[in-house]
This record gives sequence, C-alpha cells and structure tokens, in this order.
Amino acid sequence: METIQNFIKQVQKKEINIVEHTHKVLKEIKKINKEYNYFINITEDLALNSAEKVKKNQNGKLSGLFISVKDDICVKDIECTCGSEILKTYKPPFNATVIEKIIKEGAIIIGKTSQDEFGFGSFSTNTKTMPKNPFDKSRSCGGSSGGSAGITQKISFPHLSLAESTGGSIANPASFCGVTGLTPTYGLVSRYGLIDYASSLDKIGAMSKNPEDAFYLLDIIKGFDPRDQTSLNKELNKPKNKLKIAIIKESLNINKEIKDLILSKVKNYDLISLPNVEKYSIPTYYIIALSEASTNLAKYTGLRYGQTEPLNKEYNEFFTEVRSKYFSKESKRRIILGTFARMAGYREAFYLKAMKTRTLIINEYKKAFQKYDILISPTMPILPPKFTEINKLTPLENYMMDILTVGPNLAGLPHISLNSGFINKLPIGLMAISDHLNENNLLEFTKTI
Repeated sequence: METIQNFIKQVQKKEINIVEHTHKVLKEIKKINKEYNYFINITEDLALNSAEKVKKNQNGKLSGLFISVKDDICVKDIECTCGSEILKTYKPPFNATVIEKIIKEGAIIIGKTSQDEFGFGSFSTNTKTMPKNPFDKSRSCGGSSGGSAGITQKISFPHLSLAESTGGSIANPASFCGVTGLTPTYGLVSRYGLIDYASSLDKIGAMSKNPEDAFYLLDIIKGFDPRDQTSLNKELNKPKNKLKIAIIKESLNINKEIKDLILSKVKNYDLISLPNVEKYSIPTYYIIALSEASTNLAKYTGLRYGQTEPLNKEYNEFFTEVRSKYFSKESKRRIILGTFARMAGYREAFYLKAMKTRTLIINEYKKAFQKYDILISPTMPILPPKFTEINKLTPLENYMMDILTVGPNLAGLPHISLNSGFINKLPIGLMAISDHLNENNLLEFTKTI
C-alpha cells in the first residue's frame, strides 16, 4: 500500500486528480460500510467540497489525505452523536481544534466513525451501528473507537483516523483490528470540541496502518490551545539513543499464546513488577471515569440540543422522560454508578479515595521510568471475541477487559498499540508505554519491532 507521505507529495505535484480520487474513496467506503458498519455518517458533500479546495491549493501537510473522525469529535455542521440516540440531530456550529488543524493542512474528512455510546464500552456493541472485525465479521473490532480501527485496516487508500481514548479506547480496537493506535500524553492534543466522557482522562489520538503515519498526524494536531484549560504548553522531549525496556510482569498472567508472541517481539528487556497498577487500576478508573461521566452527561436534558419531547410537563418529569427514552441501558448504568460515587456521604469513601489511589499509580509508573524508558505489555488479554460471547458477559466482566489499558490512561501516559502478529488469523497488539512527553521514545521503539 502507498505511504501517506508519497500520496501527499503526488497530490501536491498535481500527479493525482484529487476530486476523481475522492469519488473513488467514497464509493469504496460506502461498499465497506454496508458490510462492516464502520461509519455512522459518511460525509460525502464535505469530502467533495474539501477536494475541490485542495485542487486549488495543494500545499498543506495533509493535502488530499483522507481522514475519518470518531463521532465524539465536533465537525462543523456535521451531525455529532457520540454513538447515542440522545444527541441525534445535533450539528455543532464549530470545529474542534484538531479538525481546524487538519482542514488547514488540506485533509479531506470522509466520515464520522462508529463508537460505543459516549465511549462506554470495550467492544463497540453499546450502539446501534455495531462495527465488525475486519478479519472475522462474527467478532468485535474493539471499542470504543471501533469504527476508526476497522476502517483503518480495511480501506485500500492512504488514510488516517482521529480517535479518542478514555481508558483504552484507541489501544483496544487497534489491537483487535491489527493497526497502530497512538494515545498521546494527556493535554498534548487540545480537547476543545471533543464531547467529553471523563474530562481528566479523555485524549484525542491517531490510528494508522503503520507507526510513522500516526506520529505524522500527531505532529500536526498537537500543541497548546488557550481554549482548553488542560492543554500543555510544552515541547516533546528528545528521544534517547539507547532505550531501556522492561516488560510488566503482571501483564503476562494471560493466554499463553499471546504471552509467548509478545515476548518473542521484544529483545534485551527486564521484567518489572507494578503491583499497584495491577491491583487498583480497574476500580480506580471506573470510580473516577463514571463520576466524571455522570456530571458531564447531566447537560443532556432535551432543552438545548439533541433529542427532545413535547414541553407539556414540569421540568423533572420532562428531564426524566427524555433521558429514560434516549440513553441506553449501559449509559444509565454508568450515570447511576457515577452519581452514587460522588454523592454526599459516599464521595470521600469512593471518589476521593480513588483520586488518592490514582496518585499512587502515577507514582509507581514514575518510579519505573527513573530506570526504564519503555514499559511493555500485551494490549488486550484476549483475542477479539465473538458477538455471541460478548452477549454472555456480565457488566463486571466487560469492565475487566480494560485491565491492561486503564493504567497508562489513568496516569495520562503516552502509549502505542502495535500489531505484533496473529493467532488463529486474528491480530494481537503489543502496547508500549513511555513517560509524559516522551512520545519520541515510543517512535524510536517502534523501529525495533
């Protein structure tokens, strides 16, 4: 497959008729979408209008490159639902900062990708458009950025995808679909225009066929944004000449085939133990994430945007009717759990304790990074499951699927999932984690795999 850099150069030199090319891409993704459900919305008019603009001005760093966007990132005048019925009909009157940046560089947005509702899930099954695994349609492509990962694997044209992670929503589907998923340091990429799940955890990142392309996109979308109070005004650290690598011992207590495949890909490593990360990450993550989600989702009342009902009741009845009708079962479960954890009388026992434990987890990672530059683990503890298997899981079993990815997300650490091979013709992800603002070490590491 042609590299994105070569494709962009061809567009810039007018060796490619980008308008004709866009028609071909739209035709292909429509065909793919009928079979795999990777898009909630294919933005045909926007793509063709963008192609016409690129044809007149072809000097951008992303000139003519096709980019899909997860459906929780705002694109002006394009319906943005977060995979939820409650936001159906909502069309943002503005672009997210990352969208402003890629449009400025000549990117062509081809559609909004399928996801779990508000990012609530590990399998992209908490939504009406359940995307299918590109290697086996009876299996999940992971979540919550499932559509982004699936189309990145399946499309034949040069393409990148903007995705988002709260507790592993980039790494997880990247692993299940055999693509690269890059999650940056928290605050490195502006969250302005990202519809929030958990504000202290959400991060916009990139998906691509190979690591170099993901870092190429990151270089364009990163940077300080005064409209985002969590945005970092810092540069990335320079890469180390020789990386010290450790594999997280606790992460190897999984399927032997996955363990052996990961170990075969890494050379000259030590084993390191992170007991607090293993023991406390899942409960800490879900208490914090659901507490913040219950607050963030309180604004969906049917009064300002999205779905509504006739205003013929008093406020509490109206509010209850709208939210009961348009939120899914999983969203209601997470709102209730999060509200409970931050209620008076329970806040100190749950939410505040979780915040202290998060600091403990961050410090454990920081101590490890005093000696090592890269920490390695499998991305997911299982092969991509069948939809029939997912249907049998309890909510707790669903949440436990994030056991390997929530740690670096809680700590706001940059991490990347790389395809490390296949078992039974299904892809297996290797996850590499580095210290804050050390994305360049991750890039150097990818060259060794």
